[in-house]
Amino acid sequence: MKDFLFPKPTDSRGFSLLLLCFRLFFGLMLLLHGLEKVYNYTELCFVFPDPMHIGREVSLLFVIYAEILCSLGFICGALYRLSMIPMIIAMLVAFFHVHSASIVQGELAFIYLMVFIILYIAGPGQYSIDAKIYDYLHANDYDAYEY
Repeated sequence: MKDFLFPKPTDSRGFSLLLLCFRLFFGLMLLLHGLEKVYNYTELCFVFPDPMHIGREVSLLFVIYAEILCSLGFICGALYRLSMIPMIIAMLVAFFHVHSASIVQGELAFIYLMVFIILYIAGPGQYSIDAKIYDYLHANDYDAYEY
């Protein structure tokens, strides 16, 4: 379980730097979408889509959670994969249910979805909180030593 939560960071500094850039760019972009929803919360409560039939306000709160709190974890690389699950779910719902899987209407949700799936698979890289936790958890592993 600890290897799922805190995967071994890649050894390549260049690749880890690229992952950091992607995390910063896409995380900040999603965070801005979430902050816009918070700013317009009262108006959105009455018009926000409810494709899962859980209530407009609950749907809006879930999306705000995914776009603000989870994107902060994504940016920092803290509980990276767990924080990405709500983000991916939000983009799946946005693309397939809200935009009816239309690339024309749901282009942004589709782009976010593809990027998040790829980055979920790639992991957070060396420059993340999870990498530091991985190092701490595996500091006493003697498997690396040859006798």
